[in-house]
Amino acid sequence: MFGQNRIAVIGGGSWATAIISLLTNNVKDGNKVNWYLRKKEHIDYAMKYGQNPKYLNSLILETSKIEFYNDLNEVIKNSDTLIFAVPSAFIESTMSQYTGESLENHVVVSAIKGMIPERNTIMADYFRDNFNVNLEKNFCVLAGPCHAEEVALQRLSYLTIACKDLNTAEVIANCLECKYLKTSITDDIYGTEYAAVLKNVFAIAAGVCAGLGYGDNFLAVLMSNAIREMKRFVDTVHPITRDIKSSAYLGDLLVTAYSKFSRNRTLGMMLGQGYSLQSALLEMKMVAEGFYASKCIHDVNLKYNIDLPICNAVYNILHNGAPVGFEIKLLIDKIR
Repeated sequence: MFGQNRIAVIGGGSWATAIISLLTNNVKDGNKVNWYLRKKEHIDYAMKYGQNPKYLNSLILETSKIEFYNDLNEVIKNSDTLIFAVPSAFIESTMSQYTGESLENHVVVSAIKGMIPERNTIMADYFRDNFNVNLEKNFCVLAGPCHAEEVALQRLSYLTIACKDLNTAEVIANCLECKYLKTSITDDIYGTEYAAVLKNVFAIAAGVCAGLGYGDNFLAVLMSNAIREMKRFVDTVHPITRDIKSSAYLGDLLVTAYSKFSRNRTLGMMLGQGYSLQSALLEMKMVAEGFYASKCIHDVNLKYNIDLPICNAVYNILHNGAPVGFEIKLLIDKIR
């Protein structure tokens, strides 16, 4: 598989590192996984110590199976499949280094769980409109439920690979699957992308409520309303037949809303505990995609006018300066 399909991971965060670990599990016959890291000193550290210097640094990487790059053009030229795992807010600055005009001969896999701020664009549309990626065959989404930290610990996890061409999805799934990582495939690229965006917003709401002292009883009601809110949104924006109870939707929502590893839940909890938004964002070491996503979803919904009380509450807290306790009390009267 790897000899015919040269795979690159673009990004140096925790999720990119976990994906590299998964891919190297399946590398055989002298083949390697290509890894683009922006900073040369991070490459030098990884090659010397077998670890990412900033993220998941307890994870020992098989560097003999990795070809490192800090030139984006070179890694794209030497790869057939590109897995992007950078924060959504940085994808445009990352791709600005690419001097080519098209990626039409590559399979593009998005492991990005967010939308491009200001543009309010998901990755499928971004790569189609800017780099001629064929969404019918050559674009995939990696969906959860899956935290990088548990992958690093080799705890049993599941991924969903979405692609309109299920044969392409199966190829990517086979490259990732190992004894502790199971995969499934779907053709719903838009639903899985939007669900991955929404679940981060809902996780912030869950964290806010936990920080305010609300218990498991209320959080269960909140998540029950969240999955219905998710269904209303994805069914309106991309109306196809889908089972919202599937792992890529409900499962990813639950793990993000409840897990101690969830950076979005952590951001919400800090706000519920009284941190200012600026202080909370400064203290976090990783990007909470839900911060940007809340505004993107709000702006997209100006067109559709879908009933999104949880998303609206998070938007008001993050972007309108609404008092946290007051906004949640208003939300309590809107959900059942």
